[in-house]
Amino acid sequence: MVPLQGSGRKEAHDARQDEHCPGSRVTVFLLQITEQEVRSMKRRSTILTLTTLAAVALIGVVWTAPSPAFAGGATQISGDARFDEAEAPVCAPVMGYEYALVMTGDLEGCLYTDVKTAKSSPSGTYRETGTELFVGSYLDESGTFETTYRFEAKYEDVANLSGEIFGRCQHPIVEGSGTGIFEGVSGQLFFKDEVESGTFFYRGHLRY
Repeated sequence: MVPLQGSGRKEAHDARQDEHCPGSRVTVFLLQITEQEVRSMKRRSTILTLTTLAAVALIGVVWTAPSPAFAGGATQISGDARFDEAEAPVCAPVMGYEYALVMTGDLEGCLYTDVKTAKSSPSGTYRETGTELFVGSYLDESGTFETTYRFEAKYEDVANLSGEIFGRCQHPIVEGSGTGIFEGVSGQLFFKDEVESGTFFYRGHLRY
């Protein structure tokens, strides 16, 4: 007789077992199915747990994300301004300042200007620097702060500052100058001139 090799030996053994225990293969098959179901349930439970944790983490990120209004710890502000009218002024005169802008929007009040330097060129460009004092309110609370500014523009008639083509300026707030609601404030304002209407639109940020 030729000896049975490898898997043939196992098949012969299984055949003998089946002769004596015909239900053994059914039992093994059912046990295999049960083990597969348990493994499948474990996988589904793991996936469900990971999905739940991911959803909770995403919700936490959304809740803790900073508002755009306070991005980087600074509060964004915006509004517009116009020259105060000489015939019916809104802003009371302040000694040392040449003129005032009436501001509306997030900042409500008067921005007084003291011109320090002014330079122009034949091409029509104009540059001006100086200091400012804001007297007004923010969030319905009053206060003051000071700025330094740099104004750049171009005019059709630069000698008489008429026929403005464009204009813009930067106004960094002088740290330590704030009072009232502006005590301890820093930040910067940016103005852009709308030459057609004579309105100066501003945006910027306040940082405490």
